[in-house]
Amino acid sequence: MSEKCWNNPKPKEWQAKDLSKGRVIDYKAFNFVDGEGVRNSLYVSGCMFHCKGCYNAATWSFNAGMPYSEELEEQIMTDLAQPYVQGLTLLGGEPFLNTNFLIPLIKRIRKELPKKDIWSWTGYTWEEMMGESEDKLEMLSLIDILVDGRFDITKKNLMLQFRGSSNQRIIDVQESLKSGQVVIWSKLNDGDQSFEQVSRDHLL
Repeated sequence: MSEKCWNNPKPKEWQAKDLSKGRVIDYKAFNFVDGEGVRNSLYVSGCMFHCKGCYNAATWSFNAGMPYSEELEEQIMTDLAQPYVQGLTLLGGEPFLNTNFLIPLIKRIRKELPKKDIWSWTGYTWEEMMGESEDKLEMLSLIDILVDGRFDITKKNLMLQFRGSSNQRIIDVQESLKSGQVVIWSKLNDGDQSFEQVSRDHLL
């Protein structure tokens, strides 16, 4: 029997309802590294991808960190309301395995602070996400920018914008959902590395 590859889940194999403990590793307000502009970043607990060379392996355990709380949510909303903050970034850990508390947070932001944008990182590729569970697709529909794909240490490139390896893409979620194919973020600025962002649909 071949060893199971935990890096490559079957469609709908990993579910937030089974895995998430409703916990977060960290919350960092007013930073410039997790996407465009000044951002607030929420690092959730738990990831099943376990990419070799992951810079944040401390987030892999779903039991790590602290419980997500009403107090933390109020702090996020207060910080996000500041006029110089562009938006919220969701990282981890795997945000799409923590939809149980992230979807209500995102919906609240959409209602109370509709001009703020929402970015999320994920180990899932866009193509995998299209075959995923309803909660993941609902959360995807509510965000603006998705950085997709596992970190691949063999494709590590420190020159890439907001990504660790060249297989990962910065995707305009709303435009991609409208067009039915991956649309890369229009502000991508990798210089000579921009060719790595070509949609895989165009390579088939």
